[in-house]
Amino acid sequence: MKIDSPKIPNDLPSKNFQDILYEEDPELELCLINDSSFINEVLYRTRLSRMVIKNCKFNETNFSNIDITDVIFDNCDFSNCNLSHSSIHRAVFKNCKLLGVDFTESRFGHVEFNQSLMNLATFGNSKLEKVKLHENSLVHADFYDCIFKTVDFKQCDINSANFEKTSLKGIDISNSNFESLTVSLADLKGCKVSTFQAIQFASLIGLVITD
Repeated sequence: MKIDSPKIPNDLPSKNFQDILYEEDPELELCLINDSSFINEVLYRTRLSRMVIKNCKFNETNFSNIDITDVIFDNCDFSNCNLSHSSIHRAVFKNCKLLGVDFTESRFGHVEFNQSLMNLATFGNSKLEKVKLHENSLVHADFYDCIFKTVDFKQCDINSANFEKTSLKGIDISNSNFESLTVSLADLKGCKVSTFQAIQFASLIGLVITD
């Protein structure tokens, strides 16, 4: 699947994330942020655009209604952050910690999550369009009542993830791993699975398979 990459200029000037507190509006753009700490803060309707953010910690921060466009996050910690009602477009999360992040009622377009820890992340009532989820841990992640349009799972751990009321038609989970999932048979229709996974699903619905 081809998606649009973040549009970020070269030679960005360096800033500290705390600089956002001195802006008239809570926004940052056209900069490189490295090794900043912004923990347990509250910042509504933040706007981040055309920037790179590396090695930063945002644990427990409330970023609800955030707008993120053309941003790369590399090795950042968003554990237990509130990013509900967010708009995230042309963004990359690489090697990030997203444990328990609240993404409910958000919109994602042309977004990549790569090699990130996303256990217990909640995406309920969100729309994901052209989203790549590659080599992530999504144990107990919640995708309740989401809309998936061209979503690519690749080599993820989706054990105990919740896909209730989310159609998986056209979604390929064949090379991801799980022991159990929460999903209805109706929403599984058209989902691409491996032979082994098909046997797992048969077992989960109570079928007894004999040779």
